[in-house]
Amino acid sequence: MRVAIAGAGAVGRSIATELIDGRHQVMLIERESDQFEPATVEQADWVLGDACEVSTLEDSGIQLCDVVIAATGDDKVNLVVSLLAKTEFAVRRVVARVNNPANEWLFTSAWGVDVAVSTPRMLAAMVEEAVSVGDLVRLMTFRQGQANLVELTLPAETPLAGKPVSELALPRDSALVTILRGERVIVPQPEDPLEPGDELLFVAAAEVEPDIRTALGY
Repeated sequence: MRVAIAGAGAVGRSIATELIDGRHQVMLIERESDQFEPATVEQADWVLGDACEVSTLEDSGIQLCDVVIAATGDDKVNLVVSLLAKTEFAVRRVVARVNNPANEWLFTSAWGVDVAVSTPRMLAAMVEEAVSVGDLVRLMTFRQGQANLVELTLPAETPLAGKPVSELALPRDSALVTILRGERVIVPQPEDPLEPGDELLFVAAAEVEPDIRTALGY
C-alpha cells in the first residue's frame, strides 16, 4: 500500500517505520520545519507543507494513496486532514489519531474518518484484556461503532473444551476471526477444537455482543 501520514512527530515517525518494515510505501507530511527530519526515516518520502491545505495534499499526490493517517498532536488538524482526504481526494481508508478523549465523538464519517484511534481507550482495553477471563472485552471499534473487534479468553473450566468451532451458535452479524493459543495464531476452521485459555477474537456488531456471550455460555 501507499500510505500518507500527516504529522512527522514521534508518533508519525514510529508509524512510518512500522509500515516501512511491512514493505509499504510511506509519505510523511510535516508543516513544522524543526520536525522535518528526513534522515530519521530515510525510506519514506517527505513533504514540507501544511496538510490542512488542499494544494499541499494535491502536490504531494495524496490522491494516489490507499490510506491516509492523520497523526498530529492536534485534534482539529486531524479532523481537517481526514475530511479533505476523504471528500476532496476520495482516499479509500482514513485513520485518525484522537488526542483528547473528549473529542472522540467528532471522529466519525461526517469528518471523513473510517477508524478513530484513541490511545486512552486502547490502553484501557488492553488492561481489561490482560485481566479478564470469561468476559467479552471490546478492543477496537470500526466504522464509527457499526462493528467492533472483541475478545474473550476461555477459562480453565470452560464447557466448550474439546468442542469444534462449528458448534458455536454465533449470532448473525458476528464472526470468529482468530484463535490465539500460546504463540500460535489460528485461522479457525469448522473442525478445530476449542481449548481452555484460548483467546477468541470476534468482529461483531455492537448490538449482538450479548448474544456472543450467550453462545459461549456466559
